[in-house]
Amino acid sequence: MSRVVRSRSSRSSTGGLFDLQVNGFAGIDFQSEALTLAELRVAVRALRRHGMERILLTLITDDVDRMCRKLDVIEAHRRKDPDLARTIVGYHLEGPYLLAEPGYSGAHDPRWMHPPRRDEWERLWAASGENVRLVTLAPELRGAPEFIRELVRRRVRVAVGHSNVGDAALDDAIAAGLSLCTHLGNGVPQVLHRHDNVIQRLLARDELYATFIPDGIHLPWHVLRNFVRAKPKANVLFTTDCMSAAGAPPGRYRLAGLELEVGADRVVRQPGETRYFAGSALTMDEAVTNLETHLGWTRAAATAACGARVARFLGFPA
Repeated sequence: MSRVVRSRSSRSSTGGLFDLQVNGFAGIDFQSEALTLAELRVAVRALRRHGMERILLTLITDDVDRMCRKLDVIEAHRRKDPDLARTIVGYHLEGPYLLAEPGYSGAHDPRWMHPPRRDEWERLWAASGENVRLVTLAPELRGAPEFIRELVRRRVRVAVGHSNVGDAALDDAIAAGLSLCTHLGNGVPQVLHRHDNVIQRLLARDELYATFIPDGIHLPWHVLRNFVRAKPKANVLFTTDCMSAAGAPPGRYRLAGLELEVGADRVVRQPGETRYFAGSALTMDEAVTNLETHLGWTRAAATAACGARVARFLGFPA
């Protein structure tokens, strides 16, 4: 396993980082229906210690009723504390409109995956206080192009992820407004056709932005270098896709219904598992240092791809 370089960079040295995919932090699982105001304040303080000034709080695939209840709770906390709202500037919904097939579903529960439904979206949109800023979906699902057009009309960015989309469906999705690839290179089966696979299809689309997880675990460093080179540099963004173990010591942590274990190597696994990982414990200041160390990027270039460029893509001030 590749070694992950960790940093304790200050806010000033990381220049205001923006992570568009944060599932939890500092021992706090954002997927919990019982998430308290005090817990969210703990997580936000820890995020800022790691230079992460703005995030999209990310909810993964679940029953839509539960997703709405979670959004209701978090929105209530944000209304009570403007400091939280300055850090949690919106939501990323990664699901439930993903591909419910082994390998592509990843750590998401395929029981709740299905094609987009307009009535569900209206409920999620209302529960979020109209603050959903990014939706990850599988564009090959029935009704996806029409759904993408509706999201884009509301200034929501749409990403492809946990998907095996073909070229024709990808063309339709891009024409409808699809603009991003979520954690490109992950959320796919271990074994794929060596040429005709979704990773190659998405890397070839210069018009799409892409996020990558630079921890040396989700993508080995040589793979990350190759994937980044395949995209126009201006369209490369980085994310942690971290869960509650990020910014916390080794131990056992929750991600929705899963109990996960993080060792000294910072790899997130289900207890007893030795081959596969199930999340990220990366922080954005570590990501910046990793890009300098393993990709040879300057600190300014790494910080931009972990901060200002993310903000601009999502429509926020840089």
